[in-house]
Amino acid sequence: MNFHDVLPVRHDGVTLRPLADIDAEAYAEGTRDAAVRRYAHLPLPEYTPDTVRELARSDVRRGLDDGTLAVLSIVEDTHDTFLGSLVLFDIAEDQAEVGFWLAPHARGRGVAHRALAASAALARALGLSTLTARTDPTNTSSRRTLTAAGFAPDGPPRHSTTPSGTSMSTQYYRLPLR
Repeated sequence: MNFHDVLPVRHDGVTLRPLADIDAEAYAEGTRDAAVRRYAHLPLPEYTPDTVRELARSDVRRGLDDGTLAVLSIVEDTHDTFLGSLVLFDIAEDQAEVGFWLAPHARGRGVAHRALAASAALARALGLSTLTARTDPTNTSSRRTLTAAGFAPDGPPRHSTTPSGTSMSTQYYRLPLR
């Protein structure tokens, strides 16, 4: 996987690009939102601008370089305004899992739907055949967004371990790319 050849990806006014130092304040602020804290299941319990900058310079860069992880910022095309985060992880030979969260000011505007469309284009460019996602069955916004973006439920909810290490019931989704 060579993310450097295919990023950034744009779709209908939204751009996916690697998380960068300039996103640190907005990213850290977004992770303090109650909905993000409840549903995003981020790996760290707390994010500060400094931890986000360190993440961008270490894990993000390393994951992009070796093709194992893409921590991306969702930004507006016109002003590069941070809207949220989208991550491709658990990348295998032909599939990856996608996770996303939006800052409160970006919700209700179709941003997540457009970011998921951009992530599907990115996954196709990388040669993947399937994107998967999972969400808390009570997260109606995420379920509705995934369905609108073409993802279909993949069986009944089942227990899984989230990126934060929490074991919980999750609804899996699948999007064929070919």
